[in-house]
Amino acid sequence: MSPIAPHNALELMNIAASIARQAGDLVATGRARGTGNVDIKSSPTDVVTQWDQASESLIVGRLGDLRPNDSVLGEEGTQTPGTSGITWLVDPIDGTTNFLYNLSGYAVSIAATDKAGTLAAAVYLPVTRELFVAARSHGAWLGARKLTCSPCHDLSMALIGTGFSYSSERRDAQGTRIAKMLPQVRDIRRCGAAAADLCYVADGRLDAYFEEFLQPWDLAAGLLIATEAGAVSSDFSGSPIRSEQTLLSTPGIHQAILAILAS
Repeated sequence: MSPIAPHNALELMNIAASIARQAGDLVATGRARGTGNVDIKSSPTDVVTQWDQASESLIVGRLGDLRPNDSVLGEEGTQTPGTSGITWLVDPIDGTTNFLYNLSGYAVSIAATDKAGTLAAAVYLPVTRELFVAARSHGAWLGARKLTCSPCHDLSMALIGTGFSYSSERRDAQGTRIAKMLPQVRDIRRCGAAAADLCYVADGRLDAYFEEFLQPWDLAAGLLIATEAGAVSSDFSGSPIRSEQTLLSTPGIHQAILAILAS
C-alpha cells in the first residue's frame, strides 16, 4: 500500500505545478540574460548550464520547505534521503541543448513517485508558458482542459516523436531504426526534450513517441501525463516500459509501431 493516500495525489500535483512554474520562470529570465557558465557532462555535446543548477536548487529548496520528509533525486546531483515513501524526480531543464541554442523546446519536469510509480506530475514549458499536470487516477490537464491523446488508427497518418543518444555508437543503431520507420509514417519529429514530447502525446500533438536510454527524471512526469490522457506504454518488445526503451502512443497504432521497433 502506498504510504500516501490516493487523494493526496492532487495535493502533490499542485505542489509540483507551483514549483515547476517558479523554476521555469527563473530559467526563462535567466535565458534572456544569456546562458551563463556552460560545463560538459557525459560528452562534449551533453552540457549543463548555471541555469540548470539554479533551477534544481530552487526546486529542491521549495520541496524541502513543503515536504521535508520526502526523498529528492535531481539530474544535476541532488540525492536527498527521506522517510515518507515519496521520492521526487526532478529535471530542472529537460532539453538543455534547446535552452543553449535559444530554441523554445525545453521544460521543467517534476514528478512525485511511490512504490507503484509516478503519483503526481508537472511539466512546465517556460517559453510557451504551458503547464501540463497529472495525478494518478485523476487524469491529465493543460490548464482547465482535460487532455486526451489522439484518435489516430492509421500508422501512415501518424506523426511520431523521437530522440537520440549522446553516444555516436548508439546513434548508428537509432539511425537504422528511423530509416525503417520513416517510409511508414506521416513524418517524424525530434523536438529535443523527452518531457515535452510525452506531453505532446498526451495532447494529441504527436501520435507516438519512442526513445532509448532515458533517465528516470526524463520519463517520470511525462509518462504519467501521457498515460492519464489515454496513451499506451511499453518497451520495444511490448513488455512494461523501462528507461532503456520507451514507447508511448495512442492505442490505435501501438502494435504497428512495435512491429517496426522489434524488426
